[in-house]
Amino acid sequence: MLSVTILILLITCIISFTAFSNEKVINDFIFYPPAISNRNQWYRFITCGFIHADLMHLAFNMYTLYLFGDKVVEPSFEQVFDSGSHIFFALLYITALVVCLLPTYFAHKDNYYYRSLGASGAVSAVVFAGILLYPTMGMGIFPIPINIPAFIFGPLYLIISAILAKRGQGNINHSAHIWGAVYGVVFVAVVCQFLTPFRPLSHFITEVMNYLKI
Repeated sequence: MLSVTILILLITCIISFTAFSNEKVINDFIFYPPAISNRNQWYRFITCGFIHADLMHLAFNMYTLYLFGDKVVEPSFEQVFDSGSHIFFALLYITALVVCLLPTYFAHKDNYYYRSLGASGAVSAVVFAGILLYPTMGMGIFPIPINIPAFIFGPLYLIISAILAKRGQGNINHSAHIWGAVYGVVFVAVVCQFLTPFRPLSHFITEVMNYLKI
């Protein structure tokens, strides 16, 4: 049986490849705040995560999703949530698509020139869920040629994203990256707190202290 990650990946690739050559699909699916404000097209919070600007944008997001979703977070969810793991992973991803764009929506709800697309916010949620669960795993950050512990990578990523968001340069929605990352941590912590005996925040602290030999 295919994992939820692979199903999301396949659906995203099919829709994205269709959109590459079909402007109507892009216009119908893209995150366009005025269409939400004026026409109540709330579905755009989700559909925009299934289209991408180009092949490199798609490849980077899906490769990252595969590495952290299929290889890290989903196997961990199977241990923590047992039979409900697929549902919780799907909930994490889909709700992250919405939550990561809420600040963007309120900032641009009357901006007729603003459009956004891509799964980066939801992918960030999956990555940071993985960081919470495995804080000492090695992660690379370009252009540093060595791996660094995830608990160091995470803050660095957020700091760099915040700086880039403040500059407001380029076509990347860094705000979605930041809020997606934060949401990934909050989702896992809250769901585990109420539905399982596992305490990811305590686990995170213990793993980091052991790594630092404190």
